[in-house]
Amino acid sequence: MIRCIIVDDEPLALDLLKDNVKQVPFLELVGTCKNAMEVLAVLQHTPVDLVFCDIQMPGLNGIKLIESLTVRPMFIFITAYEQFALQGYELDLIDYLVKPVPFQRFVKACNKAQERYTLKLTSTADQNVPDASWLFVHVDYSLVKINIREIRYIEAFKDYIKIFFIDSAMKPLLVRMSMKGIEESLIQPYMLRIHKSFIINFNQVTAIRRNSIFLQDIELTVSEQYKESLSKLMGRQI
Repeated sequence: MIRCIIVDDEPLALDLLKDNVKQVPFLELVGTCKNAMEVLAVLQHTPVDLVFCDIQMPGLNGIKLIESLTVRPMFIFITAYEQFALQGYELDLIDYLVKPVPFQRFVKACNKAQERYTLKLTSTADQNVPDASWLFVHVDYSLVKINIREIRYIEAFKDYIKIFFIDSAMKPLLVRMSMKGIEESLIQPYMLRIHKSFIINFNQVTAIRRNSIFLQDIELTVSEQYKESLSKLMGRQI
């Protein structure tokens, strides 16, 4: 739901907008205001996504109101004056409606707001996705953060896996985790399962020969069931 408020100093216009908002299923009316100062008071304690705002109001007008805000909700101007349209759009309005506003035109403006709102939510969600280049694993009684690009290969040991690193000075980690579990966590295309017991960092491969793959001085077996995925990554049949 898009939380919205209405700002208009004319009671009839305010009632009409309230009725319009109630008919749009994705809008939730959380307040009405008669002037800009009331808006500022509401924004201090109430989450608001969208403001339906008149321009000509007592005291601070709608344009000055927007300019005064450092964190802005979306704005749709609903006014009797056309001459402020250009100035309004420079403020990144969702829409500029001139009274009297047909309901169909009002809904069109609301749909624009919903599109912007959905885009913002998607963007925020993307930003909150954990960095896929890192991985946390349980080692003894601690969570250890690993840079996946530093992994050389992973080997299965019964109920454990052993993670070997490119830097030979880094001690291998023994982690109580299944190969399936670690494989699902390694979404990078360069981390490749080549055997029921091995996952490799393909960037570390120095040679491939028949059923063997070499990570410099380490030779690992490639099983038949994983050859196809290896061939796709190489771009040629092995």
